[in-house]
Amino acid sequence: WVEQDPKEILNSVYECVEKTCEKMNELNINIANIRAIGVTNQRETTVVWDKTTGEPLYNAIVWLDLRTQSTVERLLKRIPGKNKTFSKFKTGLPLSTYFSAVKLRWLLDNVEEIKKAVEDGRALFGTIDSWLIWSLTGGKNGGIHCTDVTNASRTMLFNIHSLEWDPDLCKFFDIPMEILPTVRSSSEIYGVMVCVPIFDSGALTGVPISGCLGDQHAALVGQMCFQDGQAKNTYGTGCFLLCNTGQKSVFSEHGLITTIAYKMGRDKPAFYALEGSVAIAGAVVRWLRDNLGIAKSSEEVEKLAEDVGTSYGCYFVPAFSGLYAPYWEPSARGIICGLTQFTNKNHIAFAALEAVCFQTREILDAMNKDCGIPLSQLQVDGGMTNNKILMQLQSDILCIPVVKPSMTETTALGAAMAAGAAEGIEVWSLNPGDLTAVTCERFEPQINPEESEYRYARWKKAVMKSMGWETSGGPSNGKPK
Repeated sequence: WVEQDPKEILNSVYECVEKTCEKMNELNINIANIRAIGVTNQRETTVVWDKTTGEPLYNAIVWLDLRTQSTVERLLKRIPGKNKTFSKFKTGLPLSTYFSAVKLRWLLDNVEEIKKAVEDGRALFGTIDSWLIWSLTGGKNGGIHCTDVTNASRTMLFNIHSLEWDPDLCKFFDIPMEILPTVRSSSEIYGVMVCVPIFDSGALTGVPISGCLGDQHAALVGQMCFQDGQAKNTYGTGCFLLCNTGQKSVFSEHGLITTIAYKMGRDKPAFYALEGSVAIAGAVVRWLRDNLGIAKSSEEVEKLAEDVGTSYGCYFVPAFSGLYAPYWEPSARGIICGLTQFTNKNHIAFAALEAVCFQTREILDAMNKDCGIPLSQLQVDGGMTNNKILMQLQSDILCIPVVKPSMTETTALGAAMAAGAAEGIEVWSLNPGDLTAVTCERFEPQINPEESEYRYARWKKAVMKSMGWETSGGPSNGKPK
């Protein structure tokens, strides 16, 4: 079970606004120059709130939460042949615990207060972007209830071709359409910031909110991947590789999902992407630090790995939340194998970093098969890219160069780019011809491909051993005590 307090998320945004304005004043930048605000968010995380009180009716259920496994199994029974990909051509997604519709179904089934609020017509559903925009534009006093196409495309309720909520899917999940937000483009004025009650400054009151993109889509924009075939990989809690497929949706034969990349304006076309999602990347380093206590910081994990330079035949499959792409296997669980009495914490740290790289390699292989044109280099971003050992390892395992922009917070940059390009704001243009090249750091492969292939084959063997571990209905499926 993974959940978050939606009010805490909202307050952190208020605090961020406040601190940013203070910083700008210190730097003698007039905050009256702030022309627009962009929003970006972890996708799929599901919130239901009461529009009359403005209060959340339950904690937000986070994207990698697994409590919906039994919900997914129940729904599968209603599909002929238990076909997980039954809605693939409408939504681009397989039926999985990952997407919002099953989380919303769980809330409707299990939280009395939400059931009641829906019956009374008081409930609103949204992903985090919707909750933030509604709250920032006035909340219960006229807040705007909307989302953008990228976030909508992760709910399993949205038709990615007609760009509308799908009545048949809403019926299948038994979700009332009136609680869903209005779907807008990723770059247009949704509403304006309303003075924030908990801070007295109201610094940004009246500033339009004009950009909204799910985090991975924002990173694609921030990496300037506007051309068909350009791809980026973001290393955060999870790992997400997106490849722009232009104005056509490409359906994967190899376990990737089809998603809307962005739609930069009301009258602009939607662009699509193929995506490979890995649930656990940075989270494995955090696990080594917090759960095993083998290091006090993420930097120390990097140092442990660097000191030893090899996993000494140890392989780590961090399937803590099952496996996402390309397997979509919720019954998998994490394993560390190939241990000998010689194995120590340095080898495990190295194996954990290698696991992030192997998972990316699996996704890249699937992407190359689906697109038919292998990537010649991988553009990367996100917090973990500061780890030089990891980036070198990634290049070695992929056998292609890895390129990291000097501005690694591309998710924030992408949301800002969308906000500034919106009609009525127009402080810059996002036409590819108007964009300048970004300065980058390159990592070139340094080991021979045979060794890389050997290690990758061993890793895949370990993945097979992690499968089919968990069956639902057992006592271990409940909430951790």
